[in-house]
Amino acid sequence: MNYDFRAVGLLLTKVHNQKVPTQPKDKCVVLLSGGLDSATCLAMAQDLGFDASALTVIYGQRHHVELEAAKKVVKAAGVQDHRFVSVDLNQIGGSALTADIDVPKNRDESDMSAEIPVTYVPARNTVMLSIALGMAEVLGANDIFVGVNAVDYSGYPDCRPEYIQAFEKMAQLATKASVEGSPLRIHAPLISLTKPEIIQIGLKLGVDYSLTHSCYDPDQDGRACGACDSCLIRKAAFDSLGMKDPALNHMV
Repeated sequence: MNYDFRAVGLLLTKVHNQKVPTQPKDKCVVLLSGGLDSATCLAMAQDLGFDASALTVIYGQRHHVELEAAKKVVKAAGVQDHRFVSVDLNQIGGSALTADIDVPKNRDESDMSAEIPVTYVPARNTVMLSIALGMAEVLGANDIFVGVNAVDYSGYPDCRPEYIQAFEKMAQLATKASVEGSPLRIHAPLISLTKPEIIQIGLKLGVDYSLTHSCYDPDQDGRACGACDSCLIRKAAFDSLGMKDPALNHMV
């Protein structure tokens, strides 16, 4: 697996002002939701020298403001190839993000870590990575970047290192490119980083977090609620850095 090297390598790049070795303009696919993590992941892939294509999956999420955020992030990053693919996961439901289920609010850290929350979307990362896998193979890209994180999230099973390892192994068995000697690699460079560390990396790489959207339950105008798990995690991270989350600038 390469994700630990990529994450540590990027941090060393910032400290020692040295580039992590990579072939110039290798193509990659970056899964981009429009959130803080995926925007940072895109910036990291570009900083490593990749020619990034962005993939945003419309999976039936109740709120579409993140799709508009994805467009803004991609435009700001100068990415020329941004594709949207629709998969209607709200037909199976089972999540507060795809079905008529209340989003938990104002929970403390112990509540967030007690169990897998109702904001978990069954099979979402597996579906999205599978689409990215097909897109990468068609583009001739050997690398896929995904912004999953196992530190600040509420135990989502498809955000763990062992899941990424298993998917990469499957990908190397399932694709024509891999069978013919060009194995596809899955990079999750944020997986072992804290949210403040992720933000610090993004800021160093010029990510404009005011363009991003992470809220699970925005209002009718697309403004973050400030009370769901995702908003609270973001706010705490920016607070720890002495900053205000730009996504909450409309709030007092």
